[in-house]
Amino acid sequence: MRKTFKVGTRGSGLALRQTEEVLTTLRGLYPDLDFQVEVVRTQGDANPTAPLAGMGLGIFVKEIERQLLDGTLDMAVHSLKDMPTELPDGLAIGATPKRADPRDVLVNRWNCRLSDLPTGARIGTSSPRRQALLQTLCPQATVLPIRGNVDTRLSKATGDDPDSGYDGAVLAAAGLARMGLTGHIAEYLSAQRFVPPPGQGALAIEVRANDAELMDILRPAEDPETRFAATAERAFLEKLGGGCQLPVGAYGRAQGEALYLTVFLSSPDGQKAFRAKVEGLTHDPLQLASDAYLAVLERGGGPLLEVEWEELGS
Repeated sequence: MRKTFKVGTRGSGLALRQTEEVLTTLRGLYPDLDFQVEVVRTQGDANPTAPLAGMGLGIFVKEIERQLLDGTLDMAVHSLKDMPTELPDGLAIGATPKRADPRDVLVNRWNCRLSDLPTGARIGTSSPRRQALLQTLCPQATVLPIRGNVDTRLSKATGDDPDSGYDGAVLAAAGLARMGLTGHIAEYLSAQRFVPPPGQGALAIEVRANDAELMDILRPAEDPETRFAATAERAFLEKLGGGCQLPVGAYGRAQGEALYLTVFLSSPDGQKAFRAKVEGLTHDPLQLASDAYLAVLERGGGPLLEVEWEELGS
């Protein structure tokens, strides 16, 4: 049995916190094993000012996955929302630990709620989903692109940097919680109205699919409810087309034998938005994703997807 495992991660403060969160659990379970952290610079890290929209899923994981496949790394810790719906051949998600808060949050210099933002408030986000939802739910605000790690965006959004050009931002609750920064949160945004992206708040431990030994080691770190909910969310995104660049949200919640899935699909400007909530069996998340997809089509979302597919194919 191996005693040492190399663990790949991005080098941001949040990524390192997430990795340490996983390794604290594993070290507690296996005090005789040595988990060594290896920082990998990804495409997303190499282009910190480039707009995320249009770069596609995978920009924060591809380099790490390459090192998993060539054997340089044994496992990797990712934010699940950063992972494409289709993994490279030879890789698998070995465990999904218990999910943190999946919601988005609002931070701003006035410490006010979304509905109370003044006209012209400059709110930063680089997410097409958050932009569309802000334009729908808070039309008085001006939405601006923003990049940077959690600390950088928070500083720009809360008035610590008077020349930032921002009055606030929408961020992930889980990221702020893991960094110990929840004191800056002005409002937790409802996951039913401000629908999160697939996988937000969840971590994924990625391994080589044929590494049975490591799969066994990771089994106690698995949270079944997180796996079922995230599988439904990611399967919905896959139904839309794994590379879909439209604003998309999906939030699953397991409760006993029932699994609930709330989804959101919108035009980039938020003017055409479609929502659906479906219920199914916890152990059949793929069927639930199919039901949600059909519900969006029945509500009139088909033409949006047709345009998206045409643009992707051009």
